[in-house]
Amino acid sequence: MDNNYKRQYRQLNDITKQKISQSLRGRTKSATHTQAISNGLKKYWATVPNQPNNENKNEEHE
Repeated sequence: MDNNYKRQYRQLNDITKQKISQSLRGRTKSATHTQAISNGLKKYWATVPNQPNNENKNEEHE
């Protein structure tokens, strides 16, 4: 089994989203810090592909 801990797709399940939300709750940040985080996340997410949609693939082959 490959233990690659990097995210492979953009989609997350709801439980993971809840855990992330809880860990970040209550933290205060300055406006410049918030903007820097936003810019960094946008740059990161541009490199993570969407999960393939199996439904569309099946329709194309029919």
